[in-house]
Amino acid sequence: MFGLIVSGRLVQTEFHSVSETQFLFNIPEADSINHVVVFMTGQTPFPDGLGGAVYFSWPRPEGPVWTMLGHISNQKPSAIFKISSLKSSDGSNNQVHFGAMAQQQSHQAQIGISVEQLDQIAQQTPATVANAPSVPAFVEFSTKMLESFFNYASSFAASHNQIAMSHSETFVPMSTLKNWFENFQRRLQQNPYFWKS
Repeated sequence: MFGLIVSGRLVQTEFHSVSETQFLFNIPEADSINHVVVFMTGQTPFPDGLGGAVYFSWPRPEGPVWTMLGHISNQKPSAIFKISSLKSSDGSNNQVHFGAMAQQQSHQAQIGISVEQLDQIAQQTPATVANAPSVPAFVEFSTKMLESFFNYASSFAASHNQIAMSHSETFVPMSTLKNWFENFQRRLQQNPYFWKS
């Protein structure tokens, strides 16, 4: 029913059934892995209203700690998950137990799939979403940074007479700075990521 792809390796379709609703993939030598793909093979769909919550576990001395990555379902039969930053996280946002099969060896990660109600899965927050910077926080930071720069540059404003006396400096009209500031703010409000293009 499920498959796993780790970059540079063969597709894994063999998993361990922990219970009727929990399944485990072992990933040996997982130190250099950054992303995994979890997918449904198409042979058996989920029953109506059910999906698979996908969890990641990295070996720790105190035992496995499971971190929710996201989910797959009949409507979303595959997903790519970034796991590189999760190898050092505490994973405390989700408490899932995959039974006795979840005995980890050093450098062996595990992917767990737990068949659950889709409405229950929707109420959980994947680690990748919980750690992602929010757009409002980014916009707020950018706005404060722009205001700080504008106020700093404005504090050096000089009159036309003062400019004429100084021949060694280059001056920018305040109207140019003000126009740039207003245009940047407008573009930031329209698309917080405009600066990436």
